[in-house]
Amino acid sequence: MAKSTGIHHITGITGSAKQNFGFYTKTLGLRFVKRTVNFDDPSAWHLYYGNETGAPGSALTFFLWDGVKPGRQGTGQAVEVAYAIPKGSLPFWKKRLDAEGFATAESERFGDKMISLADLEGMKIELVETSSAANAPAWADGPVSVEHAVRGFSGITLRPHNGTRTGEVLKDGFGYADGGKDGERQRYLGSADIGAHIDIVIDKEQPRGSQGAATLHHVAFRAANDADEMEIANRIQNVLCIDTTEQIDRMYFHSVYFREPGGILFEIATDNPGFTWDEPKERLGTSLKLPPWHEKNRAAIEKSLPPLE
Repeated sequence: MAKSTGIHHITGITGSAKQNFGFYTKTLGLRFVKRTVNFDDPSAWHLYYGNETGAPGSALTFFLWDGVKPGRQGTGQAVEVAYAIPKGSLPFWKKRLDAEGFATAESERFGDKMISLADLEGMKIELVETSSAANAPAWADGPVSVEHAVRGFSGITLRPHNGTRTGEVLKDGFGYADGGKDGERQRYLGSADIGAHIDIVIDKEQPRGSQGAATLHHVAFRAANDADEMEIANRIQNVLCIDTTEQIDRMYFHSVYFREPGGILFEIATDNPGFTWDEPKERLGTSLKLPPWHEKNRAAIEKSLPPLE
């Protein structure tokens, strides 16, 4: 049976190019791996941050709708992005974040030590010490030393309307294992070194979320190749009776989308071709890349996009 090994990428919404770009590249030290547009709305940037190559399990992406109003984090959404950092790195990150004026909180979850904070627009971020982080590559030329650098995702927290049905998608659709409970959290586990844990939290007192800046748009889950993607998508359709889209070419991966019963938009994305498909590794993120069908409008698109740096 084809399974998803973990998270492929996570996509959020930002209303500020300067705040978004500065926080993720300078404060967190992620590599800016792809400078492109929202393929469905080429007037908006689509920004990709990740490890050295933006490998599956490391890419946090944002649709930039300049000046968009803040959303509300709540039920029916993915709400917290957890990054994996090497064991022993928490003091480094605590000192770094304190020096930059970020409010942080230290805690422990499923036996892993972590720091919680919010980015400059209020999106929730967690830095989690995990033993598996050492198996994932770091960006050697970033502002954070390899010893302490973010390696990719640890996981994601979901707040669906219906945790039982969302859990069925993760277990029966994607093939994740039951990872047990920690307080109100139910964990599901994939097999990848990064991006392998999905936590479900049900809070009936929390209001329904609304989309806007500092909220997450969707979560994409890995498929090894096209054949595995279609097998997983067919299982979602035929076993779980959830409608999916046709496969869509996103240039750097092939995608199938569906809204799971808890209200969150999910994507299945293939590991290949990857971000080096249209520019070499050493040049990632340095120039605007457009899909072929938007190339004829390149001049107008470049003129309409707000500056990033």
